[in-house]
Amino acid sequence: MNITVLVDFDNASVETALRVAHELGPRLWGVRLDTSETLVDRSLWDELGDFKPTGVNARLVQNVRDALDREGFSSVRIVVSGGFDLEKITAFERDEVPVDAYGVGSSLIRGANDFTADVVMLDGRPCAKVGRHFRPNSRLEPVE
Repeated sequence: MNITVLVDFDNASVETALRVAHELGPRLWGVRLDTSETLVDRSLWDELGDFKPTGVNARLVQNVRDALDREGFSSVRIVVSGGFDLEKITAFERDEVPVDAYGVGSSLIRGANDFTADVVMLDGRPCAKVGRHFRPNSRLEPVE
């Protein structure tokens, strides 16, 4: 089984990627970056100024790749998602950003049906990745 772990949950993708790589070792197939377009990953906070820092960007991917390589995890693949369409993928490929796979779900949907299905509550307690939160909806009902 190929295990791919989402590593932007705490908005610290480099740190989380290294933690899961050390924990899972050779069982880890890849790490997935899916940082919101409204957030700047912590690994970039000291680098701001000469690039668009929000979302999944080339500098973030390179930071994760460099960290994994330094720690001996060069076989761990990088999967990116969140706002990827033909234009963004073309730019990443042109610039040789070290991405192994792209997630493109939203770019394939026409109309206003795009949504996310993040877990934001677990047993009544908040459990959302950075940038997400519980949004009550009076139209929803429990299903038994």
